[in-house]
Amino acid sequence: MRGRAEATRHAPGRPPGAVPFQQFIVKVNSRCNLACRYCYMYFAADSGWRRQPVTARPATLARAAERIAEHAAAHGLPALSVVLHGGEPLLTDPDTLGAFVRDVRDRVPAGCTVLATVQTNGVLLTEEKLTALARHGISVGLSLDGGLAAHNAQRVDHAGRPAWAGIERAARLLAQDRHRASYAGALCVVDPASDPAEVYGSLLGLDPPAVDFLLPHGNWTHPPPGLPAPAASPTPYGDWLCTVFDLWWNADRRRTRVRFFEECIALLLGLPAATESMGLQPFTAVVVETDGGIEQVDSLKSAYEGAAATGLDIFGSPFDAALAHPGVATRQAGLAALADACLRCPLLDVCGGGHYAHRYRAAEGQDAPDRTPDAFRNPSVYCADLQRVIGHIATQLHRAAA
Repeated sequence: MRGRAEATRHAPGRPPGAVPFQQFIVKVNSRCNLACRYCYMYFAADSGWRRQPVTARPATLARAAERIAEHAAAHGLPALSVVLHGGEPLLTDPDTLGAFVRDVRDRVPAGCTVLATVQTNGVLLTEEKLTALARHGISVGLSLDGGLAAHNAQRVDHAGRPAWAGIERAARLLAQDRHRASYAGALCVVDPASDPAEVYGSLLGLDPPAVDFLLPHGNWTHPPPGLPAPAASPTPYGDWLCTVFDLWWNADRRRTRVRFFEECIALLLGLPAATESMGLQPFTAVVVETDGGIEQVDSLKSAYEGAAATGLDIFGSPFDAALAHPGVATRQAGLAALADACLRCPLLDVCGGGHYAHRYRAAEGQDAPDRTPDAFRNPSVYCADLQRVIGHIATQLHRAAA
């Protein structure tokens, strides 16, 4: 196999300056067994999921494996990530998921490592399914909103029944020693109305190896809960994260990794960090829908109908064609895609303008969605919150170094 630099330089159809995709989010199901009340996928601006096949066909998964391997070979990728997603991916048999991952691993060039993860709400996770996933070398990421039933009140099934019992069972199953190696970590959406100390402490009680705190997907046109913030609390999300950071930072020992904090620290120290929410590293994720459509990441669906679409599919186009899509190119454009206010900000190298989807603002008085890149050329709707938490972490680092 050719060296990475040579393969990338001669990759056919690759736009100048484009960075190859390295994370492939494959939708194995377009439906979910839950109906979480805040879900941006099913209850936000984009209803495209309704037009998707419920489940990806075997031919679609086979073609996705071919295209992933093609991209890895064209760019000499030493490693890539496959995220099995949905909807709820465990609506598909784990052995089917494992067969797809094995197909990807068999097709990629020698020396290319394939890291595979299934992102699940946990309700369908059982001992048997977890054992099967481990047998196929697939780790498990768990989505939950805290370690108590009250924190997960919005995570309900389609009949409105709480899902907490199944989520808690999955969390405790994953934390057991025999399954620990398969546990990738927990994703937790920040709720500024919750008690951050209680949420963090309850999560520690479930013993996850890592926690990633996510800001709810919203933007200037469709603001997240609590924003624009009242004068009494101008940075509700930043305040929440600062409280959790202090508990994590000042603990006698770190009982879990917190990705948001670790990557913020790395960026403050001038180290590279790969995250969708911070920093200036080019974004390198792409989605394959259940019909084989190639899309940008789902978070864009919170902006407007069709915001994530590229018009491409894996049956007719390689992933390199998506690198030339204006939306992908903008997301990889770094400083050129940022608002003037961001370019003047001293925290630019750390914040990076914030999550791309959180920058969207439709033109005033415009009925139809603003589909131009300028609609995203704004500071994040979380700008003040990000300044608050980044500044707080920087202060703590300075004190520790003094």
